[in-house]
Amino acid sequence: MMTAIFATLLIALILELWGRHRCAVTCLLVSLGLCVWLFLFEIYSPDYGFRMPWLRVEAPMQLPRANG
Repeated sequence: MMTAIFATLLIALILELWGRHRCAVTCLLVSLGLCVWLFLFEIYSPDYGFRMPWLRVEAPMQLPRANG
């Protein structure tokens, strides 16, 4: 996936150097979309993503008991 992101950025740079501004902006937006998709995949994928237990919000919060 990182190869696809790098390729779209490279294509955007080449298109900008050739004077094709609209196509370059389109490739840049595609690259941004791929970056966001990759980030969300890595965060929320239960099999391949990063395990970050502090991001889980579905677990019920338990309050400490008062000793009394």
